[in-house]
Amino acid sequence: MRLTDQHKQEKRLLVFNCHEAWVYQLGILGHPLDIITGLPGHHRRGWDTRFRPVPPQSRLISLEQAKNLSSQYYCIITHNITDLLDIKERPEPRILMLHLSVEARVTEEKATVDPRRLRRMLRHYLSWMGVHAVAVTESKAISWGLTTDIVHAGVNAQDFSLHTGERACALRVCNFMKRRKQFVHWDFHQAAFGDLPVQIVGYNPGIPGAMPSRSWDHLRQLLRIHRFYIHTAEPTLEDGYNMATLEAMAAGLPVLGNEHPTSPIQHGKNGFLSDDPQALRRYAQMLLADRKLAWDMGQEARRTVLERFSQGKFRHTMLQSIETARQKHQQCIQKRAHLCPAV
Repeated sequence: MRLTDQHKQEKRLLVFNCHEAWVYQLGILGHPLDIITGLPGHHRRGWDTRFRPVPPQSRLISLEQAKNLSSQYYCIITHNITDLLDIKERPEPRILMLHLSVEARVTEEKATVDPRRLRRMLRHYLSWMGVHAVAVTESKAISWGLTTDIVHAGVNAQDFSLHTGERACALRVCNFMKRRKQFVHWDFHQAAFGDLPVQIVGYNPGIPGAMPSRSWDHLRQLLRIHRFYIHTAEPTLEDGYNMATLEAMAAGLPVLGNEHPTSPIQHGKNGFLSDDPQALRRYAQMLLADRKLAWDMGQEARRTVLERFSQGKFRHTMLQSIETARQKHQQCIQKRAHLCPAV
């Protein structure tokens, strides 16, 4: 689609593409989207349709186009400091989504800065710029200490057909597991499931047989036929679930993983949790041998997602966050006008 500054932009949102699965959720908001793709460090230059289709009412644009459009966005959604700096010349309200804890951010970037100093610096910057911080989980909000506004991921259970579990094999969806081995508790994963049938889906150089799904339809098919899902995570760096976990639960898969304070799994009800890899291995073998048990526990997992992580809740809280960002932006403008009145 050709971009013009005359194009009607009523309540149009600008969002950086951090990850197709998360950005795809924004399609439920009802606002048209401009999605910035082609960013450095992303696994693919454009939008990767193997993860999700492009959301409805969306345009894919470059960062340069986003900087130069003269029409106004209703709100800009960013995911890190680099995004904020890239778009600093634009005048609109903006949100900073906190997808990682401050400890995880420091670890991932191999930074030497003290996390306490990083919090202070970011708090000062957000306050001066009138940026509203939104966390994707409670633990991320607590880690940064910048916000009480939390927007959980939302899953539409109707996107997934009836789970069959016909393949006696576990499934895990994750990118760059070896590079992020500390985050995903890779050594524990290997100790518990190393010689069991497990299919890993995603970009994972160095893991034999691991590859991305061919499409969103293909990923949903994989969720339908596998017996159970795996999510392991280091509690000091990552939550006990992510979007892929919630989608697996919505598809009717029980989840196995290490014990984690933020996990939505109730041991023995909608999955199994244990810090003993041999115990977890026994639970995995139990599910591989008992398709009916896996189905029953998977239905409990599906109920958990419907109650706690619905698409409707995501839409409601995200729209509220956008309005909060707009209010905060206006207050910042007024504050600056008071401090620096026009001559």
